[in-house]
Amino acid sequence: QLQASGGGSVQAGGSLRLSCAASGSTFSSFNMGWFRQAPGKEREFVAAIDWRGGITNYADSVKGRFTISRDNAKNTVYLQMISLKPEDTAAYYCAAAYGGWGTRTYEYDDWGQGTLVTVSS
Repeated sequence: QLQASGGGSVQAGGSLRLSCAASGSTFSSFNMGWFRQAPGKEREFVAAIDWRGGITNYADSVKGRFTISRDNAKNTVYLQMISLKPEDTAAYYCAAAYGGWGTRTYEYDDWGQGTLVTVSS
């Protein structure tokens, strides 16, 4: 089970850190990802990190502004977001991939509930 938190309302240029806590003892075996979904749009890939935390991947739209990381001792994955823009406004979802990883939603097996990020101009 995945529990996302840390969303909120910020002004453009601000920062937020999202957290996703996982239950169970096998978190360190999973590749993890963050996705987002804006109203009226499809869910899109934001960032992913491999099970050891050594490999990361980002959507072009967030490169240089967002950083994904994980702490396997705490069963938690993070998404640090800086220089936020109004177009970053969305519900953000964390997801776990048991057998692989990628940028498509179908490549992930478990999903947390969304945490809402609102960026005002």
